[in-house]
Amino acid sequence: MPLTVVFKLDRLGRSVLHLSDLLVRFRNEGIHFCSLSEGINTTTPGGKLVYHLFSAFAEFQRDIIAENTIAGLEAARKRGTRLGRPPALDIETVLAAQQFISQKGVSVSEAARRIGVSRATLARKLQRKDALSGI
Repeated sequence: MPLTVVFKLDRLGRSVLHLSDLLVRFRNEGIHFCSLSEGINTTTPGGKLVYHLFSAFAEFQRDIIAENTIAGLEAARKRGTRLGRPPALDIETVLAAQQFISQKGVSVSEAARRIGVSRATLARKLQRKDALSGI
């Protein structure tokens, strides 16, 4: 009889429902399941019970981690922390690049290469600057 082996249960599925569905599917196809870290072996009734318990705990743990992450991000926002990747260009650099492009006739790609960013980054910043100055 075929056997599916995983190192850890949370690598197999993302929810109790998904893991339970997989277990039913494995059983219907005559496949036994074994998780090395948790010591689960579905060839026994006890192994099936442990499988369901561990899958419930794994989902609970993922939910707690997600909840804590959201709470941490919210707390950081309330403290005024800017989240995400820092800006690649400041306004002075964008203005200098725009002057370079308009006065010297240099392409956006060449200006971006000279200031060390991608063409898309510089073009996006130039569009935002133009949109803001048009207000």
